[in-house]
Amino acid sequence: MFAFIRRARRPVTRDEAAASVGISRKLAAFHLDKLVDAGLLRARYGTPGAIRKVGRQPKVYEPTDAEIRVSIPDRRHELLADLLLEAVLTEGAGETAADAAVRTARERGRELGRAQREETRPGRLGAERGLTVCERMLGRQGFEPVRETPTRLRLANCPFHPLAAKAPDLVCGMNHAFVTGYLQGMEITGVQAVLAPRPGECCVQLDPADT
Repeated sequence: MFAFIRRARRPVTRDEAAASVGISRKLAAFHLDKLVDAGLLRARYGTPGAIRKVGRQPKVYEPTDAEIRVSIPDRRHELLADLLLEAVLTEGAGETAADAAVRTARERGRELGRAQREETRPGRLGAERGLTVCERMLGRQGFEPVRETPTRLRLANCPFHPLAAKAPDLVCGMNHAFVTGYLQGMEITGVQAVLAPRPGECCVQLDPADT
């Protein structure tokens, strides 16, 4: 129905939407209103075509300008592109492009950690609590963290795959720098990001910090 409404280029009634996919008007209304709630459609009362003179005007639906992307598992290619662009624009004298990319990733992670710490003011973050905080944050970033042991957090998904396959050293280095920067920004002690590549997963895991 969503595709039909986008192609229509005009307001579409519930009856028209229902007919486009062969379902009842009641079921169509349910799904159309869900699309409105999601911000993909907007609804109003009006009559497509001729002016309606008697009775209540029907509810009609139009697409919004919202953009939707679905990726399973999660991919963040726009984040990688943003980091690489920033690296190009800020590359310093004597710094290679790869060095600039790793630096940029670390700075972005540190900024994220600092902002979250200022917002939540979590107090002292030791290893156990710090690992829990990282688990939530890295989950929101698409890394699919898995607690392999009480003291180890494995990142099961690389948000930059399959681009990572083309430049594994660069992307793994950026992932490691990003997570390390986040730990620094959040001032989490007793936890460190280490490189531990596994096929089909992110190359980073969080382990107890060396003492």
